[in-house]
Amino acid sequence: MSDVLAVAEHRRGDLRDVSFEALTAGQRLADAAGGDLHVAVVGGDVEAFAEALNREGVDVVHTIPDGETANHDVAVEHLSALWPSLDADYLLAPHSVAGLDYLPALAQRLDVPLVTDAVDLTLDDGLVVTRERYGSKVETTVAVEGDAAAISIRDGEWPPAEGVGDAEIRTVEGDVDESAIRTTVTGHQEVAAGDVDISEADFVVSIGRGIEEEENLELIERLVEVTGATLAASRPVVDNEWLPKNRQVGQSGKTVTPDVYVAIGISGAVQHVAGMKGAETIVAINTDPDAPIFDVADYGIVGDLFDVVPALIEEFGGEAP
Repeated sequence: MSDVLAVAEHRRGDLRDVSFEALTAGQRLADAAGGDLHVAVVGGDVEAFAEALNREGVDVVHTIPDGETANHDVAVEHLSALWPSLDADYLLAPHSVAGLDYLPALAQRLDVPLVTDAVDLTLDDGLVVTRERYGSKVETTVAVEGDAAAISIRDGEWPPAEGVGDAEIRTVEGDVDESAIRTTVTGHQEVAAGDVDISEADFVVSIGRGIEEEENLELIERLVEVTGATLAASRPVVDNEWLPKNRQVGQSGKTVTPDVYVAIGISGAVQHVAGMKGAETIVAINTDPDAPIFDVADYGIVGDLFDVVPALIEEFGGEAP
């Protein structure tokens, strides 16, 4: 039997979606190992966070009220102090800027191997971690030697945990070496990201090189307007400077997990699919019936977008430009 400790992440006062995905990954790993799932959250409004993290399958939530925001030293000191009190062998954290800040140092402190950017976890005579390489064209598996490991998980690969659980809430008042906390976070300055964060959208309409020229954006923008969607794009559209970088979906852009993702004129290169395959429902519109995008689509329309999109606009009560 092996327990699992998952670390939740918050930003600007809210738990990030990947925290709930980490719960699902942790639940599955704990079930396979025959152990319990523990969750830790460091800093912020820990009482509110504990309530939100009390999802089905969570056994214990550890709240660590120290600071209001992520801090490398604080996370390493508190989590390394918490770890010995648990019967956990596996430590999960988001594969994010914050996670990659403290997790390597924490793995070194705990003397456990570190595997990053996991897209799947299985137990087969030990932990096996699946990762992707070469722009998600190749899957590789890493067999972890030993009985313990720290793993960062990629967002968008697990569905968020749901339901309301009956987890025990434990406030951690552990003693830490204050002299080891040598940094203070005084605030955050967001990098200019443009007018919208597509990663937070529930309904995304995304366009590719199939729109042919910038002037045809007007047609897509009309569809976005009548459906209430958020406009996004594949890399060729951004490279042509038809839309700003913050609208790009894919490995070199943003990962999105909307309820609905409509891909218009997008062939479905692996770099793009890596950023949107976690969408709940994927609709693809393309003239090529063999386009790779249809391999991941739930619904596909083989047709000219300049015929299909105006019909959709009218279906939603609008008029095509």
